[in-house]
Amino acid sequence: MSDLVEPAGTGEQPDVGEQPGPVGPPLARTSLDRAAHHRLDDDWLAQAWKTGLVLIIDIDKGGRALVARRPDGTPTLVLVGSDEAPEGERLFLGVDPAGVPIFAIDAPLPAADDAEARASTLRDIGDRLDPRDAGIFTTAAALANWHASHRFSPRNGQPTTVIEAGWSRVDADGRAMWPRTDPAMIVLVHDGVPGPEGRCLLGHNAAWPEVGGVRRFSCLAGYVEPGESAEAAVVREVREEVGVRVRSLRYEGSQSWPYPGSLMLGYTAVADREQPISVDPAEIDEARWFTRGDITRMIAGDYVEPESGVRMNLPMRSSIAFYLVEGWLGDFPR
Repeated sequence: MSDLVEPAGTGEQPDVGEQPGPVGPPLARTSLDRAAHHRLDDDWLAQAWKTGLVLIIDIDKGGRALVARRPDGTPTLVLVGSDEAPEGERLFLGVDPAGVPIFAIDAPLPAADDAEARASTLRDIGDRLDPRDAGIFTTAAALANWHASHRFSPRNGQPTTVIEAGWSRVDADGRAMWPRTDPAMIVLVHDGVPGPEGRCLLGHNAAWPEVGGVRRFSCLAGYVEPGESAEAAVVREVREEVGVRVRSLRYEGSQSWPYPGSLMLGYTAVADREQPISVDPAEIDEARWFTRGDITRMIAGDYVEPESGVRMNLPMRSSIAFYLVEGWLGDFPR
């Protein structure tokens, strides 16, 4: 499972009635036109900078950006005009549905009154953003993370500079590099039984601390290895992490997980729950089957393990793990 699906920092689950769940994985939603044909047009970009809006994102602080609240309480990104933007590498993200060019700059966030705006990460509020803001924030986080780790060429150690409006970097020898995305699989293993008797298999990553007395469980996940298909990675990772053989793989969707640069390929798979569980202690320190009733109580934040008295919870709603679990809870209607 490595670091692909992170536990929420507070141990608190968002109010399940706060906003209807998204159609498709939450960070896959976007209405942003990337307008890639403008990336080499310096004249157009110069004009677009004057009339566009800028998202300031602080990668050194976990990819935080300022988020305000609309009158109805839903979050919205704070975007500034170019005249208010700090110095930094300009990353052209695309054009929003109103035709406004959108840029991002990795820089410290300006001071803000918590009553008006708050610094938040994509993990915190990604599922509650509208498609425009979800596309902006996800793209900005992924692109800025890549730039932050490629200031120097991996070939020769030379400094690199931004070209193509932020979609490439080049060294002094003219050798260019482009953003990369690491494919990773994540799978909800279940027993194929509908209704209240059905169960799903979730694990607790050995590296995850208990926060506020809450032990967090999630789907099994891992990187797709060289020469391997995503489906083969599902079978391998489940076998390696919990010793269970799966069948009937079904692809459920994908979303970017820019921490720092993964594409999460979501699957469900069926397994016989009578198989013994044998965890890899370097990855998973506990795995168990949960009923739909258990999962419902975990979402509500009131599931306590009867024997240990430990409260158990799920990943944040912005994760594809939550999307997969929620789909299974309702027998996969979307």
